[in-house]
Amino acid sequence: MLKKTKIFLEMIKIEHTLFALPFAFMGAILGSIVMTNHLPGWAAIGWVILAMIGARSAAMGLNRVIDKVFDAKNPRTAARAIPAGLISSREAIIFIVISFTLLFWAASNLSPLSMKLLPIAVFFLVLYSYTKRFTWACHLILGLTLGLAPLGGWVAVTNDISLPAIIFYVSVSFWTAGFDVIYACQDTEFDKKEGLHSIPQRFGVAKALKIARWFHLVTAIGFIVLFYLTDLSWLYLIGILIANLLLFYQHKIVTPTNLSRVNMAFFTLNSTLSSVVFIFSLADLVVLHK
Repeated sequence: MLKKTKIFLEMIKIEHTLFALPFAFMGAILGSIVMTNHLPGWAAIGWVILAMIGARSAAMGLNRVIDKVFDAKNPRTAARAIPAGLISSREAIIFIVISFTLLFWAASNLSPLSMKLLPIAVFFLVLYSYTKRFTWACHLILGLTLGLAPLGGWVAVTNDISLPAIIFYVSVSFWTAGFDVIYACQDTEFDKKEGLHSIPQRFGVAKALKIARWFHLVTAIGFIVLFYLTDLSWLYLIGILIANLLLFYQHKIVTPTNLSRVNMAFFTLNSTLSSVVFIFSLADLVVLHK
């Protein structure tokens, strides 16, 4: 059982939860401060965590089942659990059903608007895994999907969507799309061979990296705009400065002729970025509203 659990956790890349979870927390805390002028309760935070676990586990499980044929062909992904025979498709589907059940249960214990918007979230969670089959804009669809983490956190505790929530959503969406473009550069030749779509496959690696920079510029601007729309102060700005330096460094170490540090840019720098923004935002809000 322990071995199988470890395989499932590896299948969904549980460590990549560090990308979205800090922003989900930030959405809940910032939304609560903006709308009610106090921090959310621990119960709400707990349900947000469960909703995030359910949503992300379902999304990753779906991706692995839907892409299992391509994963088996790609040397980079052939060792994943399903193509390697460590988990059957049936087991993965049961896991997906359980994950969606957890998501629905958590959402039902949050705001009424969370339940009303849940079908939209599920639609994007399912849609993303198919988008590489028909559009190079798949990275933007992933961004819109992962961006639901901060927006979902906001809605969960406020039962409302305001302009700051939308700006936050757009900022995280373009951040995700940008690092996904960088990550996809590894599979440019494979995607061409298999008829899959991506920005690197469509425009080439050099142009794709430039597009990723523009995406991340939108993120940087969005985080600054968020400062002017909320009660965030200088502590938050320090966090944003560090985040922007991480974005700059990410694009510095990945070039069209050297993709050897894509994984560092993808996981290490981006998980650090989301954690830094959350920690400095939390410190800012706690100091302001203690």
